[in-house]
Amino acid sequence: MKVFSLILVFICLKGLTQTPKRHNPVPTKQQLAWHKMEFYLFTHFGPNTFTDKEWGEGTEAEDIFNPTNLNCRQWCRVAKAAGAKGIIITAKHHDGFCLWPSKYSAHTVRESKWKNGKGDVLKELSEACKDYGLKFGVYISPWDRNHPKYGTPEYNDVFVNMMKEILSNYGPIWELWWDGANGEGPNGKKQVYDWDRFKRTIKTISPNTVIFSDVGPHIRWVGNEKGIANQTNWNYLDTVGFTPGAGAPPVDTLNRGNVNGKTWIPAECDVSIRPGWFYHKEEDDNVKTPEQLFELYLKSVGRGANLLLNVPPDRQGLISRNDSAALIGFKKLRDKSFQTNLAKNSLAPQLKDGNDETFVHLNKSGSSKLTVRFIKPVQLNCIVLQEAIPYGQKTSEFSLIIGKKEFKGTTIGHKRILTFPTLTTDQFTIAIPAQVGELKISEVAAYLIDEHLIEK
Repeated sequence: MKVFSLILVFICLKGLTQTPKRHNPVPTKQQLAWHKMEFYLFTHFGPNTFTDKEWGEGTEAEDIFNPTNLNCRQWCRVAKAAGAKGIIITAKHHDGFCLWPSKYSAHTVRESKWKNGKGDVLKELSEACKDYGLKFGVYISPWDRNHPKYGTPEYNDVFVNMMKEILSNYGPIWELWWDGANGEGPNGKKQVYDWDRFKRTIKTISPNTVIFSDVGPHIRWVGNEKGIANQTNWNYLDTVGFTPGAGAPPVDTLNRGNVNGKTWIPAECDVSIRPGWFYHKEEDDNVKTPEQLFELYLKSVGRGANLLLNVPPDRQGLISRNDSAALIGFKKLRDKSFQTNLAKNSLAPQLKDGNDETFVHLNKSGSSKLTVRFIKPVQLNCIVLQEAIPYGQKTSEFSLIIGKKEFKGTTIGHKRILTFPTLTTDQFTIAIPAQVGELKISEVAAYLIDEHLIEK
């Protein structure tokens, strides 16, 4: 006997059997795959690890970089155990030091004493990621405080050639991360970046790579380094007239997106597990707790964005025990919290198959409601909703009604996680105002999680 029963009120059943017309803007297949990643790691690593700086000057001696026990497989073991889907490494930060032996710089691992100049961090990490089934991504700052050509037209050639090296020798590169920082170089000049050329280069060499910057073209910065998306988070963004860095849209726009934006550019939430981005021993006791990481998960993935969590290796070249313990604790909280979907036995197949191409198509004329009714009362405090984003993002307003309680929300997108004080109920209803129209819900879930984990 089924414990639950489902009532779908005002559902357009025709939408269950016919493929609807797609609406623009919609995500590409590469962006759809990116949405499903949800959570992955950032690794800030380089000379700053050994100088205790956050931004290097570019004048540091190459020999300062000398990890005594570098083990990229250990990074991947930790990432895999934490449920992360990939790793993005700072191949070149603002100081210009390259973690691979680039032919276009004299400030690289080749010039260091690490492994007698024969080492290659990108090679070791890319191979380890493949072995552990993790996606491999690269951060490469266009700012270079070391390169003598920075601030001249020739530097754009240098940067393009560096990207070609990375894409050709360490691919496939799943995500390429562009920091828009632009400062004075060794010659006292600022660089005029040829962003259009940079984008054409990636598209030609590695068309499946998604590119992150303040304005995409595929993934956007969320507007802060706290790991938090706005409760209203559109995957749409207008980018005409904007550039990465100083020419980016206002941070509020990046945080919320544009409701009528012309391009699908979803938000990525970057944040560090520590106060700083690079490893500093004095921060060992200031690692975010599993509970704090879970809160960030609710405020990033739970608001339709992806979570990029920085976990910096130490001077040995290892992820520290403190960071590892926090990550494993974070994984346990997620597993326990989302283990049992209380509504699973009551839902239509389209709402529980994990496929964002299948959905329930709500009526576009008049208000729509989706009601899940339980035969006997249950306790719950968490509802998870997903839209069928291959067809766009439509929800601008919704209400969750449980008994006499009503909780209002705005956007849903890839995933919306709502938490609230624990209630005992025999049903819940998702109500959609009439003006939304053509809403396609692909997944619904209900959970009872630890009260201490409810979003504050």
